[in-house]
Amino acid sequence: MQSEIGRTPVTTLAPPPEIDLRPRRRWGESLIQFSLWLTGVVSILITLGIVVVLLIDALAFFRLPEVSLVEFFTGTVWQPQIFKFGIFPLFNATMLTSAIGLIVAVPLGLMIAIYLSEYASPRARGILKPVLEILAGVPTVVFGYFALNFVTPILQRIWGRDVVEIFNVASAGIVIGILIIPLISSMSEDALSSVPRALREGAYALGATRLETAIKVIVPAAISGIAAAIIVGMSRAVGETMVVAIAAGAGPRNFASWSEALGGLNFLNPFKAAETMTGHMVRISGGDLSYDSIDYDSIFAIGLMLFFMTLVLNLISRWVIKRFREEY
Repeated sequence: MQSEIGRTPVTTLAPPPEIDLRPRRRWGESLIQFSLWLTGVVSILITLGIVVVLLIDALAFFRLPEVSLVEFFTGTVWQPQIFKFGIFPLFNATMLTSAIGLIVAVPLGLMIAIYLSEYASPRARGILKPVLEILAGVPTVVFGYFALNFVTPILQRIWGRDVVEIFNVASAGIVIGILIIPLISSMSEDALSSVPRALREGAYALGATRLETAIKVIVPAAISGIAAAIIVGMSRAVGETMVVAIAAGAGPRNFASWSEALGGLNFLNPFKAAETMTGHMVRISGGDLSYDSIDYDSIFAIGLMLFFMTLVLNLISRWVIKRFREEY
């Protein structure tokens, strides 16, 4: 018989518990995901609804016997009272104010962006960027009266009251440029700041100054973002309403013929009153006319044209970003 003395008891280890690797459903994250999906779907449906309403009412306007599609695009007189629906006077004023606004906003906005990205200290950048954002938050009605009561008298002192009318395209365009400076400068500054530090250091190593580095290296490297900012700024200028409704004029600048419009470049005169597409829509929809009148029906055709104009600008912006974007 073997002795039991000195023999250690043998213990059996319990098997490890099974680990459940299946993903657990988190109701909070699922609710957030569903909310984001629903928000995107609602946005798409709202956009489609706007397009459908514009198309239906615009087609109803073009089906009227008094309206000619050819005259709409080739006519030089917009006067619904006598059934003249040439879109050129409204389109010309819209593009003229937008061009003046870009002439003001692009150089100033780009210079501000270069300063914030390449010259400003973190403290200065932290102060100036919120100030620009505050400028973007000022109601456009304030900008409209600023153009009418401040910019227009300055233009009249420079060129004379017989040249500059009280309501004119130039003052509205200048103030629209001031209005879109924060947009262009902010987007351009983001594009400039995204350029890698190595490009700056390489330019400094070759002996370039800070200005040469900014102009010849950083700006070309960020040209896609800057171009997109300019196009988005133009879309903002085309769609501006209250500034042009207050300061540009309350009636379209009609031309008897294309020869009158092109003769002496009369259609480019910025010191005359004119009505833009958005300004005309504001005036017509203000309640002075009946909802069943042909004047009221015409604003849907103008709105559809504005929609396609901004759509084309957005498509160009996306193409520019895709075509000239540099990935570092």
